[in-house]
Amino acid sequence: MSKGKRLDEIARELLSQTTPKAKSLIVTVFGDAIAPHGGTVWLGSLIALMAPFGVNERLVRTAVLRLSREDWLVSRQLGRRSYYSFTENGRRRFEDAHRRIYAAHRSPWTGEWLLVSTAADTLTPAERERLRTELAWLGFGALASGLFAHPSVDPEALRHVLQDLALVDRVVAMRARRDAITSEAALRNLVRRAWDLEALSRDYGDFLDRFRPAWHALEATPAETLDPAACFLIRVLLIHEYRRVLLRDPQLPEELLPGDWAGRAARLLCRNIYRRAALPAERHLMAIPEAAEGPFPEAASYFNDRFGGLAPGDALRETAAE
Repeated sequence: MSKGKRLDEIARELLSQTTPKAKSLIVTVFGDAIAPHGGTVWLGSLIALMAPFGVNERLVRTAVLRLSREDWLVSRQLGRRSYYSFTENGRRRFEDAHRRIYAAHRSPWTGEWLLVSTAADTLTPAERERLRTELAWLGFGALASGLFAHPSVDPEALRHVLQDLALVDRVVAMRARRDAITSEAALRNLVRRAWDLEALSRDYGDFLDRFRPAWHALEATPAETLDPAACFLIRVLLIHEYRRVLLRDPQLPEELLPGDWAGRAARLLCRNIYRRAALPAERHLMAIPEAAEGPFPEAASYFNDRFGGLAPGDALRETAAE
């Protein structure tokens, strides 16, 4: 994609390259666009929002039905209209992901590790597999059979997982700190064994290659002439694709990452594109959906907790986005 292409052309090319699944894309739209505006949407408005992504009415209806069965969404009927919102479980899962995706920065590493230990005779095979899957989603690495570790995971997210799986009384979580006898080389070998950072770095590189042209087009277009529909398409695809990589990223402290870690550049690029596209995308969003009580409410604090806050005129240029 060249720098000279129009924003709507780049948006269409991004869509053709990503081809997201309807169910996953709807979760992205709910989290990024609907949740900040009250969290409830009429099914007809959701269908209209999803149409530019190539998701037709039948696919939307099928996807929201499956998401309801999986305890992500709940519906309520007002007259002949169905309105959807996150379930309590879906809202909590969204908030756990929200902290990882939109955080402005991570707190400095204290040097501590959070360990999760499971005895072989306390969990059934099915419970062990579910726990392993959920811990991997949180970024934990497997150090040995039944022993998982992470240096900076959100403890509240771990608490939610153990509560949801009813394992609070059968799984042990504890803090640990590297002893002085452990060399830097030994620590980095442990990181390489527990996490496949090379594959993840390649995925971040692919993300950078796909979305850099969008940044160049957004930067070259005067803010007042940015197309709201194209910006909405780009913003949703941006977060969708970034989320796909990020939620597989253990988000290790800087001290444990390679010097040329592609995740740093990917985060800067995501932040820059999001800031530039956010306001025009909001105009498109507000023109379509409605909540249960009428038009979508304004999101007064919408920009306050996303990538450190958004403001017109922010300095957006970063080396990673060039």
